[in-house]
Amino acid sequence: MATDSPAPRITLHPHDRRVQVVIDDTLLADTTRAIELRERGYPPRQYIPREDVRMDLLTRSETVIHCPFKGDASYFSVGDYADVAWSYEWPKDGMEAIEGRVAFDGKRLR
Repeated sequence: MATDSPAPRITLHPHDRRVQVVIDDTLLADTTRAIELRERGYPPRQYIPREDVRMDLLTRSETVIHCPFKGDASYFSVGDYADVAWSYEWPKDGMEAIEGRVAFDGKRLR
């Protein structure tokens, strides 16, 4: 019997590929412990453990965005670059794996 349930809207894919984030020649993150979040209709995003992010260079902004599937995202800026990173401090059920990790604007990834 065929199932009528659609594919999940969001899937999480831990991997060991190297992910780096650079802004103006400054290395902000370097990891082999990212989780790739794939969400229908959006480009894949790499969620990086805070231990692998130069959090001392990020400044929390006042921007908070609500996602009905992931929860509330707090944003971070780097120097003159506003809201280039975000993190879900208290994600929705099923998204606990990205809790406290940091994702960056995809243009910053290497």
